[in-house]
Order: sequence, then structure tokens, then C-alpha cells
Amino acid sequence: MAGTKVVVGMSGGVDSSVAAYLLKEQGYEVIGVTMQIWQDEEQAVLEENGGCCGLRAVDDARRVAQLLGIPYYVMNFKREFKEKVIDYFTAEYLSGRTPNPCIACNRYVKWESLLQRSMEIGAEYIATGHYARVERLSNGRYAVRNSVTAKKDQTYALYNLTQEQLARTLMPVGAYTKEEIRAVAESAGLPVAGKEDSQEICFIPDNDYAGFIDRECGDKVPSPGNFVSADGTVLGRHRGVTHYTIGQRKGLGIAFGKPMFVREIRTERNEVVLGEDTELYTTRLYARNLNFMALADIREKTELTAKIRYSHKGDRCLVTRTGEDEICCEFFEPVRAVTPGQAVVLYDGDYVAGGGVIREQNREGRAE
Repeated sequence: MAGTKVVVGMSGGVDSSVAAYLLKEQGYEVIGVTMQIWQDEEQAVLEENGGCCGLRAVDDARRVAQLLGIPYYVMNFKREFKEKVIDYFTAEYLSGRTPNPCIACNRYVKWESLLQRSMEIGAEYIATGHYARVERLSNGRYAVRNSVTAKKDQTYALYNLTQEQLARTLMPVGAYTKEEIRAVAESAGLPVAGKEDSQEICFIPDNDYAGFIDRECGDKVPSPGNFVSADGTVLGRHRGVTHYTIGQRKGLGIAFGKPMFVREIRTERNEVVLGEDTELYTTRLYARNLNFMALADIREKTELTAKIRYSHKGDRCLVTRTGEDEICCEFFEPVRAVTPGQAVVLYDGDYVAGGGVIREQNREGRAE
């Protein structure tokens, strides 16, 4: 441990700052790094962006690094972020799916790219301020384990990390509650001890996803089309499929006299299917782009807990392999608003067993 070099991804927030502090206290040779991922916006926009990697984040991270007495660098990951996160994000929305850009960023930017550059400068580990724990199990595999606080647990967004990445990852914050982390920051005199958490997607600080896609994609943006019922009856006009996601109720722009929700997005017909709340429930989903973590694979029917979105508490299901890169999850109780493009993350107790990207569910008009 003493003298072991670790690169800490510093977002300028309290969690990553305390991660750097804890590792330095444990004797690691800590190097602070902020990943420059923002594109070529105007200076005023950059300065206002309070996300995890904006200019304000750099200022805060540098102040913490100076106080801790550790080297600090800003590394340029603009190209990787554009290719692996922004392009993926827009392509999924254009295909009628709802992506999770933080999962892609974690796998391909915060880990793959940062780890590679960190090893080039002699580091043995990278570390982050995520509320999760990395452990090596009795079967020899590395897995992400739930943090000690369910309220801040961030394991869902980490399911796609590889064994090689996990073997070189430290997550010291996962052993603490948020309140304890703020107390550590206060005790250490860190200037970000009271800084609020960032809630929005870092590259869309105003939360206007459709507006961002319009600006990013230009003439590729889908045109308006029809709202329809499941049987194809036209109910009205929509603004373009990128404005909608499964389970959405607000922002439809039409009064139906009863609550109506987005049930399905049919890009091939440029249709958004609406239905009542009872039509949003299903007991089955299919997922691809699989990654296994605590389990090396799933070849036999296995009972696990599945989360179908970050805020989902998790439900029990039977997981069956249905293809070389596909699983089926059959839930014991119906789950609401299964959304193509989101991740289904599988848990074996406290540990992430694996997961994949939701592609379809068990009703006609499956989203591919």
C-alpha cells in the first residue's frame, strides 16, 4: 500500500475529494485527475456548467488537491467521450430507445480510457468516489458490492465494468454513508464539504434531452408523427420520438380525460403508442450486450434480483440464457415501464452478478 500509486478521478465533488483524502491517509501515492470531456461550447456555458466535469469542477478539484498536497492534472478525453457517450446517446434516442449515458461513460471513459492513461504514468490502481465496494469473491472473480447505504448505492451504473478494470479499482467511499463522508470532509477541512450533488446528465445541464438531440443531429431528427393506441387507432400527433420515453405521462400535449402514458415507441412507423397505467406492466424482458461480474456466466435457469432502472428497488426473477448474447428475465411479480435501452442489472445478494441492455419485452411490437 505504502508508495502504491493510484489515480483518483476527481469531479470536484465531496465524494471523490474524500476518496482522495482517505487513500492518502492509508498511505497510497495519490494523483488527482479531472477528465476533460466537455466539447467546444462557449466559455460562458462552460463556466456555468456545474456538472461533474465542467470548469467549476476543475477549480474545486484543484483546490482540494492543493490542500491535500497531491499532484493534480486535467486529462483530455473529449474524443473518447464524444464517440462512446454522446454519439451513443443520440443514436439510441433516434432508434426509439432510452439510453443510460452514465453507464457508457463509466465503462469506456472513466475506466477504460482513464485506466489506460493511468497505467502509462505508472499507477497500479484508479479510484473513484462511487458509493459501491469492489471485492474479490471465493470463485476468484471480482464484483461490485452494494455500498453500506442503500440511499446512495451506485452499483447499478457500474455493472458493465470488466474483470480487468475491477482488479485495478479502489472505491473507498462505499464503506461510508453520505453523512459520514460529509463529516470526514468537514473534519479534513476540504472546501467542498457542503457542496451539493450534481443530479443532471453532465453534458445536458438543463435536462432538455430532445433539445440537445435536435442540436446534435440536425436533419437526422425524427419528424412529428402519430400518437396511437395499441391497436393502431390514431389518438393525436407527437413532436418526434426523441421527446418520449416509456412510462412518460407529462409533456404529451394532449388531454385525454384520463391519465395516459407512453407504452411503446415504434420508430419504423414513427408512432408513439399510448395506454393506461395498467398496460405498462409486464413479467418478461430480454436483454443483450451482456456483461457478467460475480457470476462467470448464466447457462442454467437462475433466480436473481433484477433492477430495471437506477431508482428501481429490485424484483426477483428467473434468468435464462436465450442466445449467445441474450438473456430472458421472467419476474415473479409484474414490473412497470420496462424501457428498451436501459440496463437490467442482476444481483446475487449484495453483489452484482451481471447485466445487459434491455431490448424488448413480452408483447407485440417489440422494440429492437
